[in-house]
Amino acid sequence: MKFWTAVLFSTLWVGSVVSGHEFRAAVVKKDVTPTDPQPLVGYAPRISKGVHDRLYHRILAIDDGTTQFFLISSDFGGISPAYYDHVTNRLASECGIDPRSVWWTLTHTHSAPELGPPGLLTAFLGERFQKPFNADYAAFVERQLIQGVQEARARLRPAMVGAAWGISRANINRRARLSDGRTVLGMNPDGAVDRRIGLLRLEETDGRIIGLVANYPIHGTVLGSQNLLVSGDVGGIVAAYVEHKSGAPLLFVNGAAGNLAPIYSGYANPRESQLGQFEVLLGDRILAANEEVGSTTRDVKLQLDSITVETPMKDGVKWPTELAHYARISSAGQQIVRIPIRFLRFNASLVVWSAPLELFCEVSNEIRDHSPFPYTFYFGYTNGWLGYLPTAEEFTREGYEPTVSPFTPAAPGDLVAAVSQFLHNLASRKSGGILH
Repeated sequence: MKFWTAVLFSTLWVGSVVSGHEFRAAVVKKDVTPTDPQPLVGYAPRISKGVHDRLYHRILAIDDGTTQFFLISSDFGGISPAYYDHVTNRLASECGIDPRSVWWTLTHTHSAPELGPPGLLTAFLGERFQKPFNADYAAFVERQLIQGVQEARARLRPAMVGAAWGISRANINRRARLSDGRTVLGMNPDGAVDRRIGLLRLEETDGRIIGLVANYPIHGTVLGSQNLLVSGDVGGIVAAYVEHKSGAPLLFVNGAAGNLAPIYSGYANPRESQLGQFEVLLGDRILAANEEVGSTTRDVKLQLDSITVETPMKDGVKWPTELAHYARISSAGQQIVRIPIRFLRFNASLVVWSAPLELFCEVSNEIRDHSPFPYTFYFGYTNGWLGYLPTAEEFTREGYEPTVSPFTPAAPGDLVAAVSQFLHNLASRKSGGILH
């Protein structure tokens, strides 16, 4: 029996009154690098001892004259959905921006400070979070985000958008198989993988680039647990490189990276690492995808929607009270996880869907392979973190990721069915022209 349900909300428009119906865009960068030692998230507890490369919010604002949307890509490991709700509620009260029009995605670097309360992580890794998070640093990060959103909205200008696919072999399946039947964190070259780059290019009407959005699944774990220097890891390094080469901001947006590692992982410090190789392995491939954007259009219609996918919760999970509205108890007494899924549609050919999940790539691949849209991008680690969502088969193989998951083997099927059905329903609605 399927437990999922889908709840739609209508197209959104927020912000000040817009004259005309032209497509507009802007990108803003805000530095959020800490100035003092901070607890680093991603491995066992540790305190930073310096900065290797700087951390940023990169904020994209787009507006088609009716619908206004903000995408924030930040160089952090993850946030609780409750913290996302807190920050977007501030945006609502201080800026008049509907929270549903704001997606906050994290690059998933494991060498950045903790940000906000740990949320669901306490249910599985409570020993890592014995001390409270740094509220002063979180307040600074929030201020920078809110200021950045305000600046991006104020800088909106006539724009065009295009899309393309690229390929990079910078990642590898990390579910290593041992002869005794165990699955451990490592490298599995025979395992499932997703090496597609989904690219969006925003440009001014004269062709000058406003910003790029590159969607690619890869863990931010080039630097390992011994590293004590703040770093954006692969996402931050690649973004800086592409920005230098292109002269425009790049929002790096992670994908279904739950079982995908960088092909070089776990180095003790940046000096000994292979971080620089990702400038070529991934950065140059993003630049190549940008060259594949055949044309751009200013005739853009945006549409925002959402569904809630409901699926059984694994027995024994101590669900945090601050995440109460992300779960419920069914009439049969079954605990249910409520996964919020967001959709952003560009015209008739491109759709982006997002979830607060550490999703296995096979799930995203299946949805994309059966999508009616020529361009279907998945934005992971978005609007919070509700744990790993492996495939049904990988649940049987156990290992780290299924352990750090609130879900049962029913979850991937429930998610695929609900998202796929919604995409087909969405495709049947009339929209604008084609993105090339």
